[in-house]
Amino acid sequence: MKTLVSLIVSAFLLTSIAGIFTSCTEPEVAAAAGDIPLKVGMEKKVEQDNDFSFDLLRQTIAYNAESNVFISPLSMSIALGMVRNGAAGTTLNEIEQALRLSGMSNDEINDYYKIMREGLLAVDPKTKLNIANSIWYRTGFPVKSDFLNVNKSYFNAEVRALDFGAPGAVDIINSWCAKATNDLIKKPLDRISADAMLYLINAIYFKGVWVKQFDAKKTYKTDFLAENGERTQVDMMVQKDTFLYAEDEKAQYLDMPYGNKAVSMTVLLPKDGITTGQLLEELSAGEWARIHKSMQRQEVNVYFPKFKMENKYEMKDPMRALGMQLAFTDEADFSPVSDIRLLISRIIHSTYVEVDEVGTEAAAVTTVEFENTSMPMTPFFVANKPFIFLIREKSTGVILFAGKKGE
Repeated sequence: MKTLVSLIVSAFLLTSIAGIFTSCTEPEVAAAAGDIPLKVGMEKKVEQDNDFSFDLLRQTIAYNAESNVFISPLSMSIALGMVRNGAAGTTLNEIEQALRLSGMSNDEINDYYKIMREGLLAVDPKTKLNIANSIWYRTGFPVKSDFLNVNKSYFNAEVRALDFGAPGAVDIINSWCAKATNDLIKKPLDRISADAMLYLINAIYFKGVWVKQFDAKKTYKTDFLAENGERTQVDMMVQKDTFLYAEDEKAQYLDMPYGNKAVSMTVLLPKDGITTGQLLEELSAGEWARIHKSMQRQEVNVYFPKFKMENKYEMKDPMRALGMQLAFTDEADFSPVSDIRLLISRIIHSTYVEVDEVGTEAAAVTTVEFENTSMPMTPFFVANKPFIFLIREKSTGVILFAGKKGE
């Protein structure tokens, strides 16, 4: 199977099928969503995170030949945010460049991650969200206390020494990841090399129930037209209801909320003659804000496919392309971590997503391994061709997950 992209958008083709639309009963109304209380100036960091999200999605697609890609920019950002606290000199500058960080002090950046993590966990009691961080170091490896303490304080990171040479060491780390992702990602780490000294891990689990669920009895089999021209069978969900919606000359845009509407999936469906690649090429934090500002509530005929994707990526090449170079070489400066020289040997990004009539379940684990050395008529939104999808927190606009379904 080809891989599904990560930042969160969906694509749909225009069709007219009579007698299949239905307005589905909404679940019990949840308490209204509140805002995450960001401090003054932190809105800029959200914009930087979202620019990083789109850049990372583009580069992940570029370095993976699969049609389907799914990533969690937030997981990557948090993991590398912890790494950043252990970097110095040009290595630090390149990590900040890759994360699109600028204009904030060290304390402000760490404070942002803390506020965002705590805020996301509390923003919607009806949506399940878990964000967990951990640091694992080889027993006897001298890790500096300041590095551990800053990540414990701002990222709530668990810190554990582990005998990396023990037969069950990989299983212990993987067990932590499985627990943090509700058993969706059970084996993100395949091995521990003899030179591995340290692992920084972020895990995110999300389960959201659609505010307006699809009627499973109306789901039907139909063709999905891939970008390479091949047709595959999908289970197409359908409903007619009121959503935030917009369109322009490039695409149709649909926003489908979860729980108390604090988090939603925004689907970007390219119009005929436009590819997902062309659509992604123009995506930026500014364009993302423009799209959402243009959306209005209106009745829409929605066709959306059920799908499930599991992916694993080595993210060194995408991060190199974003400007993070020295961290992977012998010239890396991670002196705030330890007096023993370190480099990043692997960034393993494992993801899972499943979308059905009830809602969406998604998870991601980012493992950083260190080694020594509107129209007047009711529009039709039919997702029977490649699309991009993003899961965002509403009050800040921060993107939790992002993806592309290509087949």
